[in-house]
Amino acid sequence: MNGIQMVDLKGQYDKIRNEVNSAIINVIDNTSFIQGPEVREFENNLAEYLGAKRVISCANGTDALQIALMALNLKPGDEVIVPSFTYVATAEVIGLLGLVPVMVDVDALSFNVTAELIKPAISNRTKAIVPVHLFGQCADMEGIMELAREFHLHVIEDTAQALGAIYTFKNGEKRSAGTMGIVGCTSFFPSKNLGCYGDGGALYTNDEILGANIKMVSNHGQRKKYFHEVLGVNSRLDTIQAAILNIKLRNLDAYSAARNQAAAYYDKHLSSIGDIMIPFRSTASTHVFHQYTIRVRNGKRDELQQCLKIKGIPSMVYYPVPLFKQQAFKNIGKCVGNQDVTNMLCKEVLSLPMHTELDQETLSFICESIKTFFHE
Repeated sequence: MNGIQMVDLKGQYDKIRNEVNSAIINVIDNTSFIQGPEVREFENNLAEYLGAKRVISCANGTDALQIALMALNLKPGDEVIVPSFTYVATAEVIGLLGLVPVMVDVDALSFNVTAELIKPAISNRTKAIVPVHLFGQCADMEGIMELAREFHLHVIEDTAQALGAIYTFKNGEKRSAGTMGIVGCTSFFPSKNLGCYGDGGALYTNDEILGANIKMVSNHGQRKKYFHEVLGVNSRLDTIQAAILNIKLRNLDAYSAARNQAAAYYDKHLSSIGDIMIPFRSTASTHVFHQYTIRVRNGKRDELQQCLKIKGIPSMVYYPVPLFKQQAFKNIGKCVGNQDVTNMLCKEVLSLPMHTELDQETLSFICESIKTFFHE
């Protein structure tokens, strides 16, 4: 068996090698490296895939979050509610803009924020909520959108880990992750479900005015060249990455199906282990399994991880330290409510290899190794 990877980008590339190489060469031949036609083509293709009116690409997912906050014209001191259990970028951009990240606990099953957990954190300074669709499925968007309407709050969806997931509302309406709030943000970091071969990101919205503002902010605050209406940033997706993403977008549903097939194998073979809790599946959201993240109870997580490492099986802990304990937020952040679930998850979560190229032999070896650990 070849070395097991957390994400097998090489195996995935080998299947689309000729298309990718041809697309890259075409960009180089045309020398349209910045804002070439492939960028607009990708934006249009992604908008169609998501059912969004407007997609604006940018340099990375962190920029996408920052641009969204800037385009919504939030002011220093405004509060933005975020989950405590997420990657730092979600709250980092809030602090950089002089806003206040208000951190709340998450649900023990889905690892996502819920309306019930958010509501006590709303104050007269709250202006926005940033639900993170963690590990591949949507947060409680029905409840969150109701809360946002009640308190007149912006909802900025962080969908970097759930591009392609579909949420179904109680009335039967189906919406793509990132298209339910006022704006959705994503990352095309190489390991993402839709990843490029460098950095990249995008924002999507159904609000035409906001879309125009996002485009302006991401382009030095200008609608017309050399006429700068606001302070903006320089954040754009380069043409080579757009050309690659156009190819991979055509394969995204197949990639999601492959990840779900691997997840089903894990579920079947790990669900009977008493000290393991397999990933929860929401009845309202499909799951695209950016990560396959188990909970390892009774203090056995780190020992299991070491055992897997010895056998050549990689694993990752997302995330070992909650946001409210990070030094960076000590003087600028605000924590509301107890953080019991977040503290527990930081001690119990373990992500197993998950990607489009996992075969049954590899999955069997991983699962049998885990079973052996618990049955020794």
